[in-house]
Amino acid sequence: MHEVQAVVVKARDEPAVVETILVPDPGPGEALVDILTCGVCQTDHHYQVGGVSDDFPFLLGHEAAGVVSAIGEGVTEVQVGDHVILNWRAVCGECRACRRGEPWYCFATHNATQKMTLTDGTELTAALGIGAFAEKTLVAAGQCTKIEGELEPEQFAAVGLLGCGITAGLGAVLNTGAVKRGESVAVIGCGGVGTAAVAGARLGGATRIIAVDLDDEKLETARRFGATHLINSGRQDPVLAIQELTGGNGADLVVDAVGIAKTFQQAFEARDLAGRMVLVGVPDPGTVWEAPLDQVFGRGGSIKSAWYGDCLPARDFPMFVDHYRLGNLDLDGFVSERIALGDVEPAFAKMREGRVLRSVVEMDALKNSARTAV
Repeated sequence: MHEVQAVVVKARDEPAVVETILVPDPGPGEALVDILTCGVCQTDHHYQVGGVSDDFPFLLGHEAAGVVSAIGEGVTEVQVGDHVILNWRAVCGECRACRRGEPWYCFATHNATQKMTLTDGTELTAALGIGAFAEKTLVAAGQCTKIEGELEPEQFAAVGLLGCGITAGLGAVLNTGAVKRGESVAVIGCGGVGTAAVAGARLGGATRIIAVDLDDEKLETARRFGATHLINSGRQDPVLAIQELTGGNGADLVVDAVGIAKTFQQAFEARDLAGRMVLVGVPDPGTVWEAPLDQVFGRGGSIKSAWYGDCLPARDFPMFVDHYRLGNLDLDGFVSERIALGDVEPAFAKMREGRVLRSVVEMDALKNSARTAV
């Protein structure tokens, strides 16, 4: 059993505080990971306010990079000393999605069997089965994706973000939206996920990339990541503006990275006939969208939701890291600030105010981490 410092929320709407927790040694199929970095994601705040479940107390954090420090019986995916990105899609290989060759839809993903606890024995619910705002965490070995090659210590903050939000945005365009070279892509909402969708459109070869937001600073950030046109939806109708930029037709692919009824309707209307739209912004429970069914039929195309960007970590994380090394994907640009474990609660406030793409917690372990060389 390991005593470590971690960020915990004990009840709905209570602040995220640093507590001592107990982390077990890994059992069969599990891995113990020394956390190097962990990004502050909107999903962590959803846990804090009870938007995910009422299974308090929560151990927050999930966008993480770390080093495997111990493995349990039967683990073959990773070895002690491996540098890894953590993921929340450890595929089972046996469910109907996995059997039909679509493991990115795995319906039975798994986490560590043992529970981490407070010092009084109270079991913690780990955010997305990870719980990485902690010096160490316990996960299923399949939640670890090995980082091949070399990275400097300061680069872990960037690659760790692939564990959730950045991959969700990249995958919404590359996987779910299946962007083709030369296509037009519009992204509504330019927070961290939306900006990643812009970067994905550029990576996928789109030649007209339209960023839509109410905030001019966010739009300028989107331009840095590849947007060719900017629309402030507070000053002009985004649907009409997108159509004007695409010959009056609408975009081939529109991504809603907000997840409210208004932006979903805008995405629906702003796509070309037979165009595609993808919802990657997470709606609040009970959000309703209404549309005449004849319009859904008449416009054709497809309406999809992106689950984790339809990501398969074993396939996608190494590819994205390679693009990062090649200079095709500016992961460093998503790191707005580097903070300590005790700064998570203030980071939530900055995130809600739209002042950061990502705050990233850097653990003391990072200072002692050598370059990874495999």
